[in-house]
Amino acid sequence: MHVKADNSKIRIGIAQLNAGDNKIENLSAAQKAIKELSDCGAELIVLPEHFDFIGPDTQKQEQAETLEESHCLDVLRELACTLKCHIHIGSFLEKDEDRIYNTAVVFNPSGEMIARYRKIHLFDVEIPGGKKFLESDTISPGSELDVFTIGRFIFGMATCYDLRFPELFRRLVQTGANVLLLPAAFTLQTGRDHWEILLRARAIENQCWVAAAGQWGAAPPKHLSFGRSMVVNPWGIVVAQAPDGISNLIAELDLETLDEIRTSFPALKHVRKDIFSL
Repeated sequence: MHVKADNSKIRIGIAQLNAGDNKIENLSAAQKAIKELSDCGAELIVLPEHFDFIGPDTQKQEQAETLEESHCLDVLRELACTLKCHIHIGSFLEKDEDRIYNTAVVFNPSGEMIARYRKIHLFDVEIPGGKKFLESDTISPGSELDVFTIGRFIFGMATCYDLRFPELFRRLVQTGANVLLLPAAFTLQTGRDHWEILLRARAIENQCWVAAAGQWGAAPPKHLSFGRSMVVNPWGIVVAQAPDGISNLIAELDLETLDEIRTSFPALKHVRKDIFSL
């Protein structure tokens, strides 16, 4: 059990996984990482996007589960209760009637679902090398933002491709967020050039902590994820980064650093709300 001594600090754990098309193995890997991170004192544990399944689009319909009848979510909910920590599942394939969403949920130490976010921006692109991704062929886009609170920390939720749309993150900050969370399965090809730069940019322009949990490695049918999960402080400095491979990352976030930066360099107060409607 985690005893909170200082609500101006929080210990966050990030699991860098290599999920594939076997849901039993994926769930087992997630459980192992969560337990290890909890043993290291993590109060909030974040998994990557699609912790439950990465595989052919043709299998997504049968692999999707409802929020109410998901074995994977039930297991993680119970784990949050047992370990007395918050668990951000990254995302899973949520079935809602005839639609599928790329959905993130957060459980608190009592097992309550305190946040749900359906990925807004879908990855429909052709990346260098000619590989096409059409997430919208199987996934429906969300339309609502969500934040959740642990003590004095307010966490804004986003997922993978959302990273390229700064207006989403600014809106989260205007909602009160001081930490931005990004589970992802960023492609190897784009991740090499854009992942760290974009994460640091979102931290700098919003003067927020940013914590990103990435999938790493190969997955069927021909997915290659970049990994390099990291935590960036509100000045844009990478304070913790995972190496290549399956690994866990621990970092301590503090509000003192954030408050000092926002006070000494008050850029957020200079936003021209009379011009920009965000």
